[in-house]
Amino acid sequence: MDLYFSPLACSMATRIALYEAGAAANYLEVDPKTKVVQQDGSDFRSVNPLGLVPTLRTDDGLVLTENAAILQYVADRFPQAGIAANPGMERSRLQQWLCFIGTELHKGLFVPVLDRKAPAEVKSYVLDKNLSRLDYLENYLKGREFLLDHFSVADAYLVTVINWTMATPPIELAKWPTVKAYYERLRARPSVAKAIAEEFELYKAEIARHKAAA
Repeated sequence: MDLYFSPLACSMATRIALYEAGAAANYLEVDPKTKVVQQDGSDFRSVNPLGLVPTLRTDDGLVLTENAAILQYVADRFPQAGIAANPGMERSRLQQWLCFIGTELHKGLFVPVLDRKAPAEVKSYVLDKNLSRLDYLENYLKGREFLLDHFSVADAYLVTVINWTMATPPIELAKWPTVKAYYERLRARPSVAKAIAEEFELYKAEIARHKAAA
């Protein structure tokens, strides 16, 4: 299978899931500005017209988009990894957390704050309105190791999003000590540590490439 990704973007959650599963994949880097696939110079929009990562091409040649869908596909494709959820309420809880991370944290909080073109008043409004989502997460994680009763693709997504606090000074993780402890604990997990280290190096190369082209 082929995973189209951009360094340190939300696509890193799928890399973590694949590492957890010990699954082989082709990792195809997409420049987030030019939408060029670095391995062959092709236009990524010919694969996903929206130009958004992650995008997954399965072994059957089918193309799947949207982070939550891809994560659940990987979890189901490799059941031996134990990163899925059982049918019934546990499965619904997994979907609940994937939705919460994707809408309330990823798109609702972090995307506007990370947007360099967003006016300061917009960022201030977003922070005032949506930091309560981290308060909710802080209370939920007290006494818990993971979002479910075991590490799942929801944790892979959450640690990926929390990792963005390195680039969002207004969101000081120390204000949510339980969330911070969760993040630090998961960062030490082999699959997460490997993914972050590899993608951080690719991110630095991406920045250098953009500077050289400017």
